[in-house]
Amino acid sequence: MAKRWYVVHTYSGYENKVKTDLEHRIETYGVEDKIVDIQIPTEEVTEIKDGGKRETKESKVFPGYVLVRMECIGGVVDDNLWQIVRNTPGVTGFVGIDGKPTPLRRDEYNKIMRRVSPRGGAPVAKHTTNLEAGMAVHVVSGPLADFDGQVSEVNAESGKVKVMLTIFGRDTPVELTLDQVVAVV
Repeated sequence: MAKRWYVVHTYSGYENKVKTDLEHRIETYGVEDKIVDIQIPTEEVTEIKDGGKRETKESKVFPGYVLVRMECIGGVVDDNLWQIVRNTPGVTGFVGIDGKPTPLRRDEYNKIMRRVSPRGGAPVAKHTTNLEAGMAVHVVSGPLADFDGQVSEVNAESGKVKVMLTIFGRDTPVELTLDQVVAVV
């Protein structure tokens, strides 16, 4: 019997509770060999606050969804297993066609779980910031520390910001990391 990954829709914010409740139901019904894994896709997000303080937290990639790996025959889930998962508190249904669970392909699962980055290397951490183009900033570290400038571009994905600094009387565009600058209030 093949085991495939299925996407289960839950109430948003209840993903961890659904996982815990489903693990208990699996044990109660004695189907540990048929429903073998439950995953909540997450990623690390680094927030850079004022003062350049980095705060890393784990964030759900798809709020309201849980992945469940269970036994199937030709991609079709046994009605008993379907009912065990479907009747777990907080579960609203499976993702599929016409209400029937549709298994994920392996490449879809890998992409969701961030096991394969766009270039085939390690997953890339995401950054967030409150900086915006046009804001005044102060450089707090690096060779340009103590310079003041204005943000011209923010690239939160790469964790960088372009700042126009006045160096030797000329406006000069400089690329800095998000933790090298703080907003001037």
